[in-house]
Amino acid sequence: MEIIKNNMQQDIVYLLVYVLLINIIAFLIYGIDKYRAKKGKYRISENALMFFVIIGGSIGAIIGMCFFHHKTKKSKFYIGVPSILIIQIVIIIVGVVLIN
Repeated sequence: MEIIKNNMQQDIVYLLVYVLLINIIAFLIYGIDKYRAKKGKYRISENALMFFVIIGGSIGAIIGMCFFHHKTKKSKFYIGVPSILIIQIVIIIVGVVLIN
């Protein structure tokens, strides 16, 4: 039983590290895309931006949207990103309840 508990704790640490990293990356790509937009350079596609949201970077994307004032007028982003975050939170809560 102790081995299972240790493995679960290790998995939680890995998951937290993943979420932290993917949110930092999401934040940075929103900043990079805003910079490129201002300079008239090649942009990061909206699908790529949303991909990082879907794989767990929704908090970083929201912070990036606010910090860089980027994609805040497009409903796909100002409605879609928070909606995805809510869905992710619900999934986490359901997962925790089912595990316990």
